[in-house]
Amino acid sequence: MPDRKKLIEVSLPLEEINKQSAREKSIRHGHPSTLHLWWARRPLASCRAVLFASLVDDPSARPEEFPTEEAQATERKRLLELIEKLVAWENVNNQALLAEAQAEILKSTNGNPPPVLDPFCGGGSIPLEVQRLGLEAHASDINPVAVLITKALIEIPPKFKDLPPVNPEAQKQLKANQWFGAQGLAEDVRYYGKWIRDEAEKRIGHLYPKVKLPKELGEGEATVIAWLWARTVKCPNPTCGCQMPLLSSFVLSSKKGKEAYLVPEVSGQEVKFSISNKPPQRYEDPKKGFKRGTSGIFECAFCETVTTRDYVSEQAKAKFLGIVPTAVVVQAKRGRLYLPAYFAPCPEIPKVDTTDLAIEFAPNPRDLWCRNFGLYTPADLFTPRQLVALTTLSDLVKEAHKQICHDINQAREASSEKNSTDSAVYADAVTTYLGLALSKLSDSLCALATWSPSTDQAIHAFTKQAIPMVWDYAESNTFNNAAGDYITTIKTVVRAINNLGKGLPGYAHQQDATKYVRDTSVPALVFTTDPPYYDNISYAELSDFFYVWLRRSLEDIYPTLFSTIATPKEQELVAAPYRFGGDKEKARQFFEDGLHEAFRRTYEASHPDYPFTVFYAFKQTEVKKDSANALRIAASTGWETMLESLIQSGFSVTGTWPMRTERDNRIVGQGKNALASSIALVCRPLPTNAAKTTRRDFLTALKRELPAALRAMQQGNIAPVDLAQASIGPGMAVFSRYKQVLESDGSPMRVRTALQLINQTLDEYLTEQEGELDADTRWALTWFEQHQFEDGNFGDAETLSKAKVTSIQGLVTAGILTAKYGKVRLLHRDDLPAQWNPIGDTRIPDWEATQHLIKTLQERGEHQAAFLLNQLDPDRAEIYRDLAYRLYNICDRKSWTQEAIAYNSLVISWAEITRLAAQSASTQQIELLPI
Repeated sequence: MPDRKKLIEVSLPLEEINKQSAREKSIRHGHPSTLHLWWARRPLASCRAVLFASLVDDPSARPEEFPTEEAQATERKRLLELIEKLVAWENVNNQALLAEAQAEILKSTNGNPPPVLDPFCGGGSIPLEVQRLGLEAHASDINPVAVLITKALIEIPPKFKDLPPVNPEAQKQLKANQWFGAQGLAEDVRYYGKWIRDEAEKRIGHLYPKVKLPKELGEGEATVIAWLWARTVKCPNPTCGCQMPLLSSFVLSSKKGKEAYLVPEVSGQEVKFSISNKPPQRYEDPKKGFKRGTSGIFECAFCETVTTRDYVSEQAKAKFLGIVPTAVVVQAKRGRLYLPAYFAPCPEIPKVDTTDLAIEFAPNPRDLWCRNFGLYTPADLFTPRQLVALTTLSDLVKEAHKQICHDINQAREASSEKNSTDSAVYADAVTTYLGLALSKLSDSLCALATWSPSTDQAIHAFTKQAIPMVWDYAESNTFNNAAGDYITTIKTVVRAINNLGKGLPGYAHQQDATKYVRDTSVPALVFTTDPPYYDNISYAELSDFFYVWLRRSLEDIYPTLFSTIATPKEQELVAAPYRFGGDKEKARQFFEDGLHEAFRRTYEASHPDYPFTVFYAFKQTEVKKDSANALRIAASTGWETMLESLIQSGFSVTGTWPMRTERDNRIVGQGKNALASSIALVCRPLPTNAAKTTRRDFLTALKRELPAALRAMQQGNIAPVDLAQASIGPGMAVFSRYKQVLESDGSPMRVRTALQLINQTLDEYLTEQEGELDADTRWALTWFEQHQFEDGNFGDAETLSKAKVTSIQGLVTAGILTAKYGKVRLLHRDDLPAQWNPIGDTRIPDWEATQHLIKTLQERGEHQAAFLLNQLDPDRAEIYRDLAYRLYNICDRKSWTQEAIAYNSLVISWAEITRLAAQSASTQQIELLPI
């Protein structure tokens, strides 16, 4: 390993990075993610922090400047404080702060910072932050949609840095305005986006007629915001046979004082819908509409027969799905109104050529839900009017290119100053964003968009990493000046462009990382990437939704990028069994071989002075059932494959940092290979003189080193949801520092075995902490693992109490248990007294104190939890926190998601609770108030 250790190998301000990463989720205006949708983007804050800390020396690597540990600690604190400022969203364009960060990078790189490459660039977060930090950014991906998005972020804006716009409107104001970064480019995208929208309205505006309002609604005309539709299927009851609406909710608006509901009215063999401010009386839950189960199960409005999913699927695949209008949403003087569908005129919709959209979606049963119900091609996902709108806008994107070239030439003739801008190249740039805006619009302007009663607006299709099936959908008016309007989309794109174009040139290419990672003319690179997650997301298949529109609009500009009729799939690194005839082993082998090859090439091209950092957001453990149907914790296949590929490629894992990207109280997808954090792994080439060792010696080293690392993580209040993930770092640091770990039979130990041993050591560590607990809590912990808060037999409880040296009556007296009629039950937090006062209570088990702390935190917040902590035994404060770790670990194994969230939340809030407790202990300003 090189002598110059980097900051990321020693310390990071995790709490602030996590806070800013989570905060980014709620930032929309101007965020690069609003340029175009991409799935599972890394937060910019975590990318920026990891990149900076990977390039900057830790003070311990510069003893000539910082000879003592104290001096090193002071300098390290300064660098960490710089990162804390650097990751804040409001500082993304703070040029003074960025210059300070770039100066630190130059100092640590001897004035010659290396180029950085992300070979799996996806949505472009990593290369964008490389560019922001003043380095040369390189990016590649096999997916053309990803490449185009990244080009739009890092490659196009710097080419036109600080240049003025070319449109006629801006030309009149050039002397009055000054343009920085990509502002001039953004202004042209705005202008020509409006030109496209205006031209489209001239051509197809008649397909979006206004609604005439009656007297009682204010008269005059109102603009339609959206038409609401429900799909229909013939009732399976042969004595009925009516077309039944597949309506999943009767609720149109749930805003207080503006409630609106669909009321179904059956007349003969027709169902019509009126609008009321009260829910229909006949149906129990208006939020469910006619839905009676999972997708495809509905009740007939005529005879109340309930369909099966298979029946609806068969009818849909046979093209027997119909549609029925349910309501129309309009914008009137008095606000948004919901009207019966018959208020809206029905213009004749012309047919359009959908040849470009006729590609068939891949038969991916997990991610393409729409295929289960007969929607096989992109063309199937749009209404006739939406197809007319999108194809018209697509044609106008091409026409805009010619208009831009014309305006540049006109400006040249009118100006005495020489304009060096190549008209075709610049027109290509502006048109790229116009095409991206159209593609982005298709996510909202499709028959998979839904209506949101809580916000009174249409919601785009991709709310999940899948192409869904939607039974009742919202068809937005593309000229409504709201969601679904091209000009509204252009505005979001323009805001994003305005924040770009301030760094060095960037380069994005379409290439297969398993075959190629860099040009030989490029010097050794620093690599930072977010690689594919085993079988988690099939990006190529999802991308076809956008690819068809991008290809239609931009093929002339990017003929190579859009040379195929659909996105490349054979080369995509994903363990998708359906691509191998359902063979999971072949899918696994394909992914493992490909990732190993990509990492091998990365190893060969890596700069020796810098670590290789990898983001990974796959759950570390999988819950499975063994032959006896008992739950068993296994090492994640995704983690195993990724780590095996890294180690076989010559890397050693030297650390992991959990980057929490969700809000503090949220745990995502328990037991489903998703979680609230991604992990940043820090890797270095394994030294050539690394030794081999035995399983026994590896276990000895693991049990010696991992507990200390785990204790340090707990002292830093790492979230329980992140603990198993973070333990990989110190655990794999032990494993991967050896050339091989040999099993008793002489065979090399697999990564899966090492992960299992790391998990086992983690469990042993958490179990050993039980020795610090009081007897009542040890009983409660064991009982909780077996019964949670459900009833159990008194006899079993009494037997356990003797083993734990306590008594059932004592547990009842302590206030954590109820015992009646031969049954016992742990009291849930909701059953605990609201006005509990620990002062004077002579028997307070750690269990009771921890549950009351969580209850107070949930109901009254951190200040009151801090006050309560001061009333408890101060010497046991850390034990309460450690108990929360243990309880989270149990809940995670049992898939008790909601209960797990409670313990996770306490630990996440612990730093603030203890800070407030210390403050209130001296000031005595907080009073425990009744609820």
